[in-house]
Amino acid sequence: MTVLSPGSTRTDLVRNVVVALLAIAQVVVAAVAGGALGAVAREYPSPLLAAGWAFAVWLPIYVGFLGYAAFQALPGQRARYVHRATGWWMAASAVFNIGFVLSFGAGWLPLAQLMLIGLLVTITLVFGRYCRIPAEGVVERVVARGTVALYAGWVSMATPMGTAATGVWIGLPGTGALAAIAAVVVLLAVTATVSWAVLSGTAVVPFAVGAVWAIVGIALNDPPAGVVVAGAIAIVVVLGATARRISTAGFPVRAAWG
Repeated sequence: MTVLSPGSTRTDLVRNVVVALLAIAQVVVAAVAGGALGAVAREYPSPLLAAGWAFAVWLPIYVGFLGYAAFQALPGQRARYVHRATGWWMAASAVFNIGFVLSFGAGWLPLAQLMLIGLLVTITLVFGRYCRIPAEGVVERVVARGTVALYAGWVSMATPMGTAATGVWIGLPGTGALAAIAAVVVLLAVTATVSWAVLSGTAVVPFAVGAVWAIVGIALNDPPAGVVVAGAIAIVVVLGATARRISTAGFPVRAAWG
């Protein structure tokens, strides 16, 4: 049964419109200003920098976000508790993403890192709230749960990538033994956190896909050998956690897809 709060209100309509406008705005900003991000990232290389092709993950994220924005604005969806509990946080995630694209593209890496942390907090908060509320059908699983889970998995790994670039920006070494050791430690630590999220969450398949895609992008971007090994371990751990979560869940479909 769809969970409704009593009656659709003007606040619901305002939230729907704000989410939709910001969903469109972040796509426009990415299209106009996103091209500079790769060049800036290559100016501050680190062992955690992912290969350029890995950032193609933003295409399904943006398309899914647009689908979510349309879905949550449908008359039958506006008053649902799940959208009231997450809609403004989704709007905030779009604001942080726009801020990240603009600040990183301009070379203001410390500000970009703050934007990225804000994006991580908001999108993982939505992911966590979704984990407590079952999805209502396939469409919601695809455009809402799947999009957010993929997004959260990717950003969970993209945040340490951004942190490493910011470290190089402020003068920390981006190459050499110290940088490689730090990258291995960070990669394994983040993997532990991601695996915990998989073992306790729902829609874990798209979440794991986002995280593993980022790890593969790092491991195949010619990092030090230690980072490649750590990446291989991370992939096995995340995939193992995903398989365990689904195989031991009382409702495997919900565990896998939300």
